[in-house]
Amino acid sequence: MDIVVDTSVIIAVIANEPEKEALVEVTTGADLIAPHSVHWEIGNAFSAMLRRERIRLEQAVQAVQLYQQIPIRFVDVELEEMLKIADALGIYAYDAYLIRCALKYQSPLISLDQSLVNAAKEMKARVIEVVK
Repeated sequence: MDIVVDTSVIIAVIANEPEKEALVEVTTGADLIAPHSVHWEIGNAFSAMLRRERIRLEQAVQAVQLYQQIPIRFVDVELEEMLKIADALGIYAYDAYLIRCALKYQSPLISLDQSLVNAAKEMKARVIEVVK
């Protein structure tokens, strides 16, 4: 089974957040997929942490190395379809890419971002919820 994974889940696993164990359990045996945008969101998340001095460069590099070990298959989504979702829900492209990915590949979306989960449900995408 494919599961669409978002940045919040990846960061939680890498950073050993309290949800890590439940996230790993839910995704074990599944194939993780994501739109290409997730790759850039990961870079953005770590650069923001550096800018806010929440982590040091060495920690960011180590985190990126851990991220690169996670087997994620990056897949294409159509920009036009993403824009329709973004417009219908009034959301940013990054969230709309994930929802479109879940719909296109008929796969559940896993996220710790409750607003993304709610938006996905509104579009009738399947979701996997892990309580924080």
